[in-house]
Amino acid sequence: MKIKYSSDADVLIIELKKGTPVDSLDLREGIILHFNKEKEPIEIELLDASKLTDLEEIGLSLSPKSTVAA
Repeated sequence: MKIKYSSDADVLIIELKKGTPVDSLDLREGIILHFNKEKEPIEIELLDASKLTDLEEIGLSLSPKSTVAA
């Protein structure tokens, strides 16, 4: 997963997996979900991102894999 931000366009793209977008769905104004040819979601695009989120707070938090007792 990659997170890319363009300050010139104020667009934040969260790339979920590599691929070429061939279709999209507007989830709401300024939030677009892009799909590949297999109809899998591959990226989320936020237009006017600085109005939707605090860009200084963007981070990634990974929790350890849970283990299941046998």
